[in-house]
Amino acid sequence: MGIISRVTPPWKARALADTSADTIEIVRHRPMGFTEFVIVIAAIMALNPLAMDMMLPALPNIGASFHIDVANRLQTVLSAFVIGFGLGQFVIGPLSDSYGRRPVLIGGMVVYAIASVFALAAPSFELLLLARVLEGLGTAATRVIATSIVRDCYAGRRMASVVSLAMMVFIAIPVIAPSFGQAVMLLTQWRGIFVVLTLYGIIALLWTAARLPETLPENERKPFSVAEISASFRNTLTNRQTLGYALAASGIFGAILGYVLSSQQLFTGVYHLGHYFPVAFAAIAVTIAIAGFLNARLVGRLGMRVISHGALVGCVLIALACFVTAMLDVLPLWLFMTLSAGMMFTFGLMFANFTALAMEPQRANAGTASSLYGSITTLLGMAAGAAVGQAFDGTPLPFATGFLACTSSALVIVLITEKGRLFHGHGKPV
Repeated sequence: MGIISRVTPPWKARALADTSADTIEIVRHRPMGFTEFVIVIAAIMALNPLAMDMMLPALPNIGASFHIDVANRLQTVLSAFVIGFGLGQFVIGPLSDSYGRRPVLIGGMVVYAIASVFALAAPSFELLLLARVLEGLGTAATRVIATSIVRDCYAGRRMASVVSLAMMVFIAIPVIAPSFGQAVMLLTQWRGIFVVLTLYGIIALLWTAARLPETLPENERKPFSVAEISASFRNTLTNRQTLGYALAASGIFGAILGYVLSSQQLFTGVYHLGHYFPVAFAAIAVTIAIAGFLNARLVGRLGMRVISHGALVGCVLIALACFVTAMLDVLPLWLFMTLSAGMMFTFGLMFANFTALAMEPQRANAGTASSLYGSITTLLGMAAGAAVGQAFDGTPLPFATGFLACTSSALVIVLITEKGRLFHGHGKPV
């Protein structure tokens, strides 16, 4: 490392050292090569956004089917799923730290597939919500364990790069999911969406079972006991970097979820786009994939903090512009879409890096840390996002207010976590 540093720039020396470590770690996901590994990780992570965003164009039809005449109540089809997703993550990580990644992951995917069939046949709105909670519980395994598997195999900037590449694939799902859901309903009723979700879940399950190996060796597993779990939770929650970035990610997730929960009403009720809503949603969401691609290319050179902190500052400025124009009632469709696209773009630069920064100190505690990180970001983000969604009053102002509050809170938390230093943290350009 000393010889390398004398003849190459510091950022390149670090990248070469990371690459050497990755060559050793890649054996953990054999027989899968790097490309297949990224695609499979993205595919199992995509179960979550697929189950969320395919439902967006179906909400009015679901309301008509079950005679729900309160528009904001239909948001519970989405929020019930997120609640199950958030609660399930508390136990998934400790289970996978004790019994390995594969059995817990496969079990969660089975629950997801069964819950999708249950939703397909639900005779009442209440039972549909129960099925959505179970779907969320199932996808908790895919989200937590996908992150844990990546942490088992990679570290540092290379981990952030892998997460970004996976996000490029699975974030394409929110781009096409509403349009796909709309297309399904042109051929059948809203229940047909759950047929698609079931089939996708089964395909992902079979691929994972056939190809994805166990990445947590037996000698690195921990006993499944109250004392061990409590110690792991305590070690995770007392780590400044892990907790700080989990709380910051909660604010960002709250802003995004507030947007998703309000989007159908905003685009169809405020801006009167009707059936063009999925097109507008996709045009905005595609910027996340673009950001993920750029992050994967740049994070090895610039570092996670430089990219994510810069994106966070930019996101706060976008939120401020959205709030001011909404308050002054001068937020036309083109400007709303532009600001929303900017929000999604900065989100794409933040999320993978926040995840990697939170998980970086947790190599020996990856499953539990991933559980807590996911639970914190999901449940706190859900609380904030649901509040934004339920505040919808026929104007963009509640969303704009929540957007500014969530992103500003995230910036304050990052400043506290990094002791007032953005971009370089504690003198470490990571």
